[in-house]
Amino acid sequence: MNILVLHGPNLNLLGEREPETYGSMTLAQLNARLTAHARKHGASLRARQSNSEGKLIDLLHAHRRWADGIVFNPGAFTHYSYALRDAVAAVRVPTIEVHLSDVTRREPFRRISVIEPVCKGRRYGNGVQSYIEALDDLIALGRFKR
Repeated sequence: MNILVLHGPNLNLLGEREPETYGSMTLAQLNARLTAHARKHGASLRARQSNSEGKLIDLLHAHRRWADGIVFNPGAFTHYSYALRDAVAAVRVPTIEVHLSDVTRREPFRRISVIEPVCKGRRYGNGVQSYIEALDDLIALGRFKR
């Protein structure tokens, strides 16, 4: 199984940006942990990050034939990017939306996701474990499909 992990804006600053909200793990450390977890379950993982909406769309398009599943943290684009929503829908690859923080307990605007309706699920509020849970969801979905 091939899994694309896509990190949106400002996630390149993990470990230094609001550690009380997002934790102290850097993006490189997070990607290493996710890669090891995927490998343990026989999956291949590619992790990409961009602060640009257009680049995230390009990455979704470019990996649509390689990826069997996508773990996607759209960051602030979650709340208003219909372009990303359409891209997730268009590539037709099972996608789990993920967030490190509990977006349901934060500012009101963060409680809205325009991405969620085109995803297979959503994981949030458990820090790095949210990503692990999303990977596990996709791995289980891939096994179920066989």
